[in-house]
Amino acid sequence: MPNSPRRSLQDGDLLAAVDLGSNSFHLVVARYTLGQLRIVDRIKETVRLAEGLDVNGGLRPDVVARALDCLARFGQKLRSVPPAQVRAIATNTVRQMRNPQSFLLPAETALGHGIEVVAGREEARLVYLGVAHGHPPGKSRRLVIDIGGGSTEFIIGDGMTPIERESLQMGCVATSKRFFANGKLSRKRWKDAQIEMAAEFQQFAALYRQLGWKETFGSSGTIKAIGEICEALKLSKGGLITDTALTGLTDRVLAFDTIETLKLPGLSAERQPVIAGGVLVLATAFEALDIRKLHVSEAAMREGVLHDMVGRGGKTDPREESVAAMMTRYAIDTAQAERVEATALALFDEVETDWGLEAPDRQMLAWAARLHELGLAIAHSQYHVHGAYILENSDIAGFSRTEQQFLATLVRNQRRALRLTSFEGLPDRLAPAAQRCAMLLRLAVLLHRAHEAGKIPGLRLRVGSGELQLKLSKRWLDAHPLTRADLDTEREHLRDIGLRLELDGG
Repeated sequence: MPNSPRRSLQDGDLLAAVDLGSNSFHLVVARYTLGQLRIVDRIKETVRLAEGLDVNGGLRPDVVARALDCLARFGQKLRSVPPAQVRAIATNTVRQMRNPQSFLLPAETALGHGIEVVAGREEARLVYLGVAHGHPPGKSRRLVIDIGGGSTEFIIGDGMTPIERESLQMGCVATSKRFFANGKLSRKRWKDAQIEMAAEFQQFAALYRQLGWKETFGSSGTIKAIGEICEALKLSKGGLITDTALTGLTDRVLAFDTIETLKLPGLSAERQPVIAGGVLVLATAFEALDIRKLHVSEAAMREGVLHDMVGRGGKTDPREESVAAMMTRYAIDTAQAERVEATALALFDEVETDWGLEAPDRQMLAWAARLHELGLAIAHSQYHVHGAYILENSDIAGFSRTEQQFLATLVRNQRRALRLTSFEGLPDRLAPAAQRCAMLLRLAVLLHRAHEAGKIPGLRLRVGSGELQLKLSKRWLDAHPLTRADLDTEREHLRDIGLRLELDGG
C-alpha cells in the first residue's frame, strides 16, 4: 500500500517532548545522534493540574493560570526546535475535563504547539517505551508501574513490547483529594482506602499474576520521591523499594495526624501535600500484585514520547502496525482499501498546496482510506457510523485520542450527508484540514463504489473559492452510469455546506 511521506530524522536533529501531567509538567529536549537520543535539557514544574479539577469536570481559574504560565516558559525554550519535532501530550486530568478544548486552546497558544490528549492505555504504552529504553531489557518479562497525579499505569512487557496495559483512576493528587481531603491521617482511614482501591485491581490482577514477570520497575516523580525517602530513612538503598521498606514508610506516614505536619527525611516541600496519596497507591499495588521489590527508573513517559517520535520518523511507526492489525481483525477488503487509498492520495497531491494541507494530513487520510470499511464487520447499514464509533472508542496503540478522533471524523463523513458538527470536537487547528481530507475520502470512496480493479483514468481535481472541479475520462464515466448518478448526489451534499462541485467528463 502507498505510504504517507515522512521526514526521516537526520543526525543532529533536536526533538522535544512535553508531558502535561496531572501533578507536574515536564519538558525534555534531546538530540538525535548516531541513531541514539542524547538528553540536552530538562525542565520540570509542579503545576498540580488535578488539584484544580472539580466534580463537574471544570478547572479552577488559578490552576489554569498556573498551567498557562508554565507552558509559556516551555514555549520559549522550544523556539529552537523545529515544530514538526515537538510533541506535547496531555494525560488524565485533561481526559477528565468536561470541555477539554476550553483548556487546550489557550494552552496550545501559550506553548506555541498543538497538544494531543492520550488515552490511559496509550499513556501506559509510552511509559513502558521510556522505561524499556532507559533500562534495556534482557530476556525476562517485566512489570512497569507509573504513578502520576491523576492515574496510575500498569504494564507487563517483554523486551521492547508491552503485552498488557492498564490504567486506573488513582494518582498521588487524585488519591490525596479522594481520601485525605480534610488533611487528616489515620490508620483506619488508610485501611478503608486500601480496601476500596483493591477492588479496582480485581479487573486485571489475576491476569497479571498469571502472565508473571521477573522484574518490577517504577517510574514517575512519585515513585522516585518514595525511593529517596526510603533511602533517607535507611529503609532501602540503591534505587530499590522493597515491600518491607514500603511498610516501614507507611508506618512513618501514619505516625502523623495531618498531611500539613507530615515531615520526613528526603521529602520536599512541593511533594509533601501529595506524598500520602502516592504511598497509598504504591502500597496497595504491592499488596494486590504481590510485589516484593521495585527498581526506581529515571525514565518515564516523556522519554517514551521521544523514542516514539524516533519510530514515527523512521520505519517503526507503531501506528502503521495498529492499522494493519485492525484491517486483519475486522477482515477489511485489502484490495479495495488499496484502491481507495491510492485515489485519495492522488487527489490529495492535486490540491495539497491550494488547500494548505501538510504531510501529517496525508498520513491520516491514508489510514482513514485503509479503514473506511471497518464498520462493515458490524453491518452494512450505517457502516460509516459503526466504523467511526470503533475508531473513536478503541484502544489503538500509537494513536492519541486526538488522532483517533481525526480518523473517526473522516470515516464518519465518507458517505451520505456531511455532518459539519462532527468536526467541532476537533481542535480548531485540525478541523479545516479534517474537513478537506473528508471531501477527498468521499470522492475516492464514491469513485470506487463498484470495487473494480484499476486506476480511474483522466482523474484530476482543482479547487477554488467554494468550488471543486473534478475531471474524469468521458469514456470511463459513460461506462459507469451509477458513478455519474452518485456524483450528482454528491453535488447536492456539497451544496448543502456551501460548496459547488463541477464535473468535467471531457
